[in-house]
Amino acid sequence: MKAGESKENPLLNIVINILLPVIILNKGSHYVDARWTLFAALCLPLGYGIHDYYRRGHKNYVSLLGLVNILLTGGLAMMSLKGIWFAFKEASLPLLLGLLVLGSAWTKNPAARLMFCNPQVLNMTEIENRLAQFLREADFLALLKRTTLWLSVSFFISSILNFVLAWSIFKDIDPALESSARDQILNEQIAQMTWMGFAVIALPLMVFSAFLIYFF
Repeated sequence: MKAGESKENPLLNIVINILLPVIILNKGSHYVDARWTLFAALCLPLGYGIHDYYRRGHKNYVSLLGLVNILLTGGLAMMSLKGIWFAFKEASLPLLLGLLVLGSAWTKNPAARLMFCNPQVLNMTEIENRLAQFLREADFLALLKRTTLWLSVSFFISSILNFVLAWSIFKDIDPALESSARDQILNEQIAQMTWMGFAVIALPLMVFSAFLIYFF
């Protein structure tokens, strides 16, 4: 980390990008129009991501993920699509991440290197010197590749779990209800999916990461 550079606050990140949008989507429709509620929920990760970028000079990927997630879900909501489309959408994000992680296994910077070889935590210069000294660079790269492949598996599991979760949450809404009532119910479904979806993505990743760190 460069001198004078602000550290990211993980707790604030989670509160603004996940917790507050969920609360707004759950409760906001009781006070204002449901579409304005959805707009407010979108503004939080967008605003925080822009603020964080200008403050630290880094993209905030949690904000970006939260924004894209709510934006896509909101777009499907505006089109009044059935639950199966929400299930496909929720499964597509971890599936895409899994494919990106899988593809990185054959690059110079596999995902495992980016995730575990943090120069702020580990003395990577010393590690690389020792690897070169004992001629173990190839073994280390092979280990990074295997670890990256296992990381991709965690995202594929999350994709399946997200599909099942979304299929169970996004039930068809009675068309006989008033528009405001339908929008409110849908926002509550989106809120439930937002926090549970992140948990479903995070849990397999945490379990696999702990397993890989133990053997890394």
